[in-house]
Amino acid sequence: MAKKFWPGPNEDPLGKHFSIKSKKDKFIEVVGIVQDGKYRDITEEPQPYFYLPLSQSYLPLRTLFVRTSVAPESLALRIEEQIRDLAPGLPVSEVQSMNQSLQGANGLFFYSFGAQLTAVMGLLGLVLAVVGIYSVGSYAAAQRTHEIGIRMALGAAPRDVLKMILRQGLGVIGIGLALGLAISFAGTRLLRDLFVGIKPTDPLTFTSVALLLSLVALMASWLPARRATRVDPLVALRHE
Repeated sequence: MAKKFWPGPNEDPLGKHFSIKSKKDKFIEVVGIVQDGKYRDITEEPQPYFYLPLSQSYLPLRTLFVRTSVAPESLALRIEEQIRDLAPGLPVSEVQSMNQSLQGANGLFFYSFGAQLTAVMGLLGLVLAVVGIYSVGSYAAAQRTHEIGIRMALGAAPRDVLKMILRQGLGVIGIGLALGLAISFAGTRLLRDLFVGIKPTDPLTFTSVALLLSLVALMASWLPARRATRVDPLVALRHE
């Protein structure tokens, strides 16, 4: 807020006055500056924000934060006693550590739950992709058993047949990976605001998934072709 409204290098925000609604509204004097923070949501961008004294902007519910050098739980009773000494009529409730607060409904619980649910859905999607790629690749390679029998009957070596199957499989895999990565990169741009603390285009994730799916696709092409090359050419020729 200080940088936005008093951006000059020699302009000191301290002592400046501003009003919230209009010039007729009561003016507020700047008496201090704090760092940017997140006030409503952990995904929000830094925005102009200011604090008012409790006497000028009263709300019945307030939160007191206490930084300690020891276990917070060991000071809970002492903090409550100190508050009662200063304000006997002030009720104190929900005394808890920051970790406990962050794990609750007002903290990161829903974000953590959403992340876990997304991870489970992602793993299920990966499993389905692996099963689907292997099934389709294996079926496509098995359908070429008759073709493999003809090639071997004409003198083709099993090694050459395997190289041909794998080379053609790599071409299909390359096209699929290129399209999949392009769509994934485009999708992460749309979901960029949902990623907190990590890069949307994490290279380790993209590389690992691409290698896994490539390996599965290669195995799906190689295993049926390898079995077909070990079959007698006459039996392979009669294969439907």
